Amino acid sequence: MLDDELTRAWTVKMRAVRLATWERDPVLAEVERPEPRGAEVLLRVEAAGLCHSDVHVVDAPSGTLPYEPPFTLGHEVAGTVEALGPDADVGVGGDGSDGLKVGDRCVVYGPWGCGSCPQCAVGRDNYCDRRSALSWHGVGLGRDGGMAEYVLVPSARQLVPIGDLLADQAAPLSDAGLTSYHAIAGLRHLLGEGTSVAVVGVGGLGHVAVQILRATTPSRVLAVDIREEALDLADRSGAHFATLLRADTANVLRTRTGGAGVDAVLDFAGTTATLELAAAALRPGGELALVGSGGGQLAVRKPGFLPPGFRLSLPFWGPRPDLTEVIALARSGALKVETQRFPLSAAPEAFARLRRGGVRGRAVLVPG
Repeated sequence: MLDDELTRAWTVKMRAVRLATWERDPVLAEVERPEPRGAEVLLRVEAAGLCHSDVHVVDAPSGTLPYEPPFTLGHEVAGTVEALGPDADVGVGGDGSDGLKVGDRCVVYGPWGCGSCPQCAVGRDNYCDRRSALSWHGVGLGRDGGMAEYVLVPSARQLVPIGDLLADQAAPLSDAGLTSYHAIAGLRHLLGEGTSVAVVGVGGLGHVAVQILRATTPSRVLAVDIREEALDLADRSGAHFATLLRADTANVLRTRTGGAGVDAVLDFAGTTATLELAAAALRPGGELALVGSGGGQLAVRKPGFLPPGFRLSLPFWGPRPDLTEVIALARSGALKVETQRFPLSAAPEAFARLRRGGVRGRAVLVPG
């Protein structure tokens, strides 16, 4: 009995933003700081991004997602290695050249899969063959995440080194950067000289996508949003043209492309209005990459109103090698995430501001 009391007395606590119950605001709680076992790695969190996916998780009715509360939120995480489990495979940490060690600064590759299927074996955990059977989708998505002072990572293979990159830049790149990069990679065969691409929704992901397009393709980037301030963000991010979403926006985009239509659309909103815009603005043989989860619907039928040769992709997050490339782009100066920083204690305010559309770029929680 005395040993149990001493153990409780010496337990190290930390603050964490927790989803305690479905459809309830997350709470800032004090929980036990985890200790790495086996192959696990403990990361001291420097920054954790906040995005609309977190709001979707919080608002989900019970039974909608396979997760089991309570758990700590936060799937965009950057920090410093604090401790290694006794079986941590440090040779595969980051690029594997020098091995992972305490003090290394890393970003967490978030879409944790089963870790053993053929997809996971090549770093494509985002398309894990057993994903439908898992009770989580990744860090902060059914498993304890990074909106805390520390986060436990299951394996060194889920960490990518960031060097001297600022943590509030690195953290959002693990989703906003990776998801955008992966969606663009699937369209790159369409985006050569003389082509055009529409980015619909210039928020946390969209403004990063504009920069990735400018850095990796010669395509003209046309940006669309419903907010004037988002168009300003598109301009700062390098878009060639930006316009509000209106009834005639498809015609505006077609005029900008000489009447043919755009070669590809990246839809980061996913509403019915944006999907209909994509269908009306695409040229024959064009492709729509639907990234946003706005709940919109698009009827697919043949014959119908979709352009001939229309193709649709539904990218989810991205493979781990892509995250390494995104970090390299950021370290080269080609990518800069526009962020608003909040202390961890202000997480409720950050969630509220995101809900009402009051976040410019990406909200980032900073412990300490």
